[in-house]
Amino acid sequence: MDKTDLFFMNEALVEAQKALVLNEVPIGAVIVEEGQILARGHNLRETLGDPTAHAEVIAIREAAIKRGGWRLQDMTIYVTLEPCPMCAGAMINARLERLVYGASDPKAGAAGSLMNIVKDQRLNHRLEVTSGLLADQAGELLKHFFQRKRSFQ
Repeated sequence: MDKTDLFFMNEALVEAQKALVLNEVPIGAVIVEEGQILARGHNLRETLGDPTAHAEVIAIREAAIKRGGWRLQDMTIYVTLEPCPMCAGAMINARLERLVYGASDPKAGAAGSLMNIVKDQRLNHRLEVTSGLLADQAGELLKHFFQRKRSFQ
């Protein structure tokens, strides 16, 4: 395991914890440019009442604002859960270079589990992908969140 990737994935887990505190699905993301975190995001769908307020989209929007444009080439996004189709599409549209994610998502994952949008040869951009980094930690956060949700219903 690459120490740099571990450091930034731990930062994504910090973002996931922020979502957990807000009673949001605990998913976090960070976007890294030249070894520095440019943007951070965590799920805010319930908080904002916005179905697009996924961790990845929040981070991509912040990075684009800070960068002063939508092209985020040469950047890596670290996400605690495999991105959904919407987020994978946003990554392609932002021209991110690399995706590193933790836990796989067999129900909605669009980076290899259910489908593989980020590697689809028919699209004009593809991402380099590293999967499974700190997957156990990311998966445990999600597992405990949903167990708690079910126990309160």
